[in-house]
Parts: sequence; C-alpha cells; structure tokens
Amino acid sequence: MIFLGRRHLPLCCTLLFCLLIGCVSAETTITTVGQDVTLNCNYDAGYYGRLPVCWGRGDIPNRGCANEVIKSDGTSVLRRLSERYLLSGNLGEGDVSLTIKQAQESDSGTYGCRVDIPGWFNDHKHQLTLTVVAVRPDPLKVEAGVVKERTVTVRWTPVFDGGKPITHYRIDLKNKQASWDTAITTQVSNPELTQLTLVDLRPAKSYNLRMFATNSVGMSEASNVLTVTTKEAAPEGPPLDMKLEALTSHSIKVTWKPPRLDLRNGVLRSYSISYREYDPAGRQFKRWQHLSVTATRELESVILSNLNPSTKYGVLVQAKTNAGIGPASTAPLCSTLDKVQQTSTASTIMTTSIAATVWIEDTTSFTSGHTTSTVETTVETTVAAATVWGDSTTTIMSVPPDPPVVELKEVKDNAISLLWTPGFEGDSPITGYYLEYKAVNASWDYTKTVVDFGPNQTEATIIEINPSKYNIRMFAKNSLATSKASNVLTITTGETGHRGGVLVTTLFPGTQAPVIAEESPSGHLAAIVVPVLLVVLIVAILTTWQLRRIRHKKGSVNMWLASGVLRYRGSESLQEL
Repeated sequence: MIFLGRRHLPLCCTLLFCLLIGCVSAETTITTVGQDVTLNCNYDAGYYGRLPVCWGRGDIPNRGCANEVIKSDGTSVLRRLSERYLLSGNLGEGDVSLTIKQAQESDSGTYGCRVDIPGWFNDHKHQLTLTVVAVRPDPLKVEAGVVKERTVTVRWTPVFDGGKPITHYRIDLKNKQASWDTAITTQVSNPELTQLTLVDLRPAKSYNLRMFATNSVGMSEASNVLTVTTKEAAPEGPPLDMKLEALTSHSIKVTWKPPRLDLRNGVLRSYSISYREYDPAGRQFKRWQHLSVTATRELESVILSNLNPSTKYGVLVQAKTNAGIGPASTAPLCSTLDKVQQTSTASTIMTTSIAATVWIEDTTSFTSGHTTSTVETTVETTVAAATVWGDSTTTIMSVPPDPPVVELKEVKDNAISLLWTPGFEGDSPITGYYLEYKAVNASWDYTKTVVDFGPNQTEATIIEINPSKYNIRMFAKNSLATSKASNVLTITTGETGHRGGVLVTTLFPGTQAPVIAEESPSGHLAAIVVPVLLVVLIVAILTTWQLRRIRHKKGSVNMWLASGVLRYRGSESLQEL
C-alpha cells in the first residue's frame, strides 16, 4: 500500500483531473491582416502511428471539435470549412499544425486542436488564441497615362487595404528640382478611384508625383516616385526689348531678346521676322515678307536689306518652339535713310518696341499711331473659272452628337469631381469626350487645357494645381463630327468641402446670363419666414371678414379681455367699458 503525504495531495488531484478530461495546453499567436499564419499542434506519430485530428473554433469540448474548420484521418484531409485552411505539416511525423492563408480580422479568436489517441481520456488537446491585427495599406504603384502640354493623367492598381477600407488618397506634386517640402498636396476622398488627371501644369516642365493610401489605422508608405515631363507648347510671351534701327537707305537692323523664361513653354528653335512697306499715299501696307532666324543667344539681331530708301516699314518678331509660334512683338514704324542722308551724314534713326502683343494668322492687325492696316499673307490664291457639266450634286451633311450635360459632383480643396450625361449620339456612335478648362478671365480661343475621356466614361476627378476660379465645358465626338459645347461650369477651387450646386455657375450656350445655383443661410431663413407670413395674412383676412359679418347683425356681443369687457351695440364701434 502506498501512503501519500499531505503535500502530494494537490498533485494527485491535478493528475486525476487530466485523466478525466484530458490535458489542454494553450498559447497566443499574433499576426497581421493578409499574412499566412500557422497554429502549431504535434503528437508522437512514431509511437502512436497516424491518428485522426480535427481543428475547431472556440473551447475544446469533451468530444470532437466545436465549430470544426478542418478534419483529417491522419493521412489526408477529409473536409475543411474553406480553402484557406490547410494542414501543411508532415502528417506522417505527427505535425498537424493548422495554416490559415491570408488571415483576416474575423479569423481572430480561440482555436482548438484535438488528436484522437486510443483509450479513455487519452486525447491530446492543444488550445491557442489567434489575434489578427489590421495594418496600414500597402504602397501604391503609380504609372503615367496621357501626358499633354498642361495635363497629366495618372493611374494605379488597387492594393491590399491592410484589413480596413481605404478612406482617401493623398497626392503630392512638385517641380523635379525642388524638395518634397514644397510639394502641392491634394486629398481625394473617393476610395474607388483608380485614375485622375492633374491640370493647369506648365508646358515643358518636369514634375515629381507620389501617392499615399490611408485607412483607419494610418497612411501607407509613399508610392513609387513618378517623373513626368509635360509636352512643349507654343510660347505665350512675345520677344522682349525689340528695337528697329535704320542703318542705310536700304537696310534696317532689328534686335530683340527672347520671351520671358516662364513663358517660353519649351526650347526656342527659331524666330519669325515679318516686315512690310507702308505706302503713305494710299495709307495702306504692302505685302508681308518673311525670314527665319535660328535662336542661338540672349540678344538676337538681323538686318533687313534690299529695302527702298526713305520708306517706312513695319516689323513683327515671333518666337517658335517645336509646338508652334507665339505672339508677336511690335515696334513703331521705322523709316530707311534717304539717299542724301546716306552720303552726307552718319546719323541713324532708332525706334523702340512698344508694349503690344499681336498674333499672326491668316490676317493680323498692325497698329502704328492712328493708322491701322491689315496684314496680308504671302500666299496668293488664284480663282479660275470652271465649267461643271451634268446634274446637280446634293451634299449630305453628317449629324454631330449632342453635347453632354455636365454637373459638378464635388469640389474639395483642389480636387474637382465631375459627372456628365451623354446626349444623342448622331449618325455614328460616340467615340469619346473631351473637356476644355481655362481661367475664368481667359479666352477659350487661346488659354485652355484639354482632357480626353473614353466613350463609356461618365464621371472623372481632376486636380487643379493652382487654386482659382475656372470655366469648364465638354464636347462629345464621334467618327464624323464633334458636338457643340456643353453648358459651362464656373468653379472656384481651393475652398474645402464644396459639393455640387455650391459656388457653381452654369451657363448654357445661347443664354444671355448665367443661372446660379447657390446654397446660403438666407435661403433657409426665407423658407421659414415666408410660410409664417402667409399664415399671419390668412388669419388677418379671416378676422376682418368675421367682424364685417358681426357688424350686420343686431344685438350685442361681449368679448372678454384681460383689461375688461368690450361691448358691441348695433353698428357702433367697439369700445372698452
């Protein structure tokens, strides 16, 4: 007989408890959303051989597994709740660890492993607590789309959100040579976006762009840094300090400096010099003559030769890039020396440019003093008579699409969200839309930004780099023609939290004045005051009508008031007694 001391009694109780319910070991595992996690469970397969095993969620019951997620007979998996649950260990060696692929927050909780060992109360039980923690989103991968003179479209692929929904994106944009401290930062609150367009950039400039995604846990690491260079555009400024100097009776020297650096819009390739003779008798100019000079230095010059003596000439100078020609710099008319001055004196006549800007197209205005004339192109057109035989020909005009109707969805800081409703497509399916965008005080003919959209697109978000007041309009196009302009939106950017209808002016073609939709506190006040006034007016009318009825009746009416009694007698007026 074995006698145990009192000090061994607790140990005996513990052993008896394990025999009755089976011993359970426990541990805690912490992982992050999106990661694969393995919950360990092993037994001695060399001693017991291959045994059945199951995994469940929650506390381990007296028999089997509660809320079973996977079960094996010791050789292969018999059933599983999801393809995410695996027994990836070596079953032959007793490794029955549970692997959960791409863990989610909902996977957090208690898990139990039960190995069916033959005999009473012999099952091996192992219990674990799994905690899955949400993290910040993964960094975005940003790439450039369409790059134009003043716009850049960027797109990205949705990334792992860290277990919490992405709430907004942040875009940083800066000049390539500057630091990120100088970047323009814009927050876009639509997490469904995968593309946006930045507008109002400068032509022929290099920019750096990066993006961040944010969820309730925090902000992601920065995306890859995208470097984009906008395309060149025609110069926006005229050449500077243009001067005309009469050298001889047959020559004039023209000098000038390049346009302002920020208005060149690219690399200057050449200058176009246009000049023509002025006829004072007929008070008109003769035909333009042109020559081109390669742009090489900061002070340019050219000598116009083979001119007539004692004759006034008008001269224009325009700068050129590969994208086009810019506005002209002008100067007052300059007269060549006469023959007497050429032989007897050495004096010269100089004129200095005036602040004027002229664009030369097919016809251009040129002004000197009070004399205005028309610039003629050097291209002459000869119209010859022709005889057409046969029947008359009927020209069939193609029907263009109707313009879309544009609405403002939201303006938040620098981000503008638009949506539009397509119109009739015309004789051919709509192949796309394009948006024109300009400063409110600029002309549609020159200063504008164009953004293209696909035929199935009906909404977009654009980011305005320089907050101000702008006009936006759209066109629809098919393979045959382009629609007329849509309604014009006037939008003020840089103010937080504006939504559709706030600070928006909508101007439809053909109207004389804009229709302004604006929410304001006075509108809400009017909605309250007007009904109250109507009620008061109705009560007053009813009271007057009732008193008139009483006046036509005989007898008396007593009306009790706090101050006394008012008595009505016949047709007498009411009086206080």
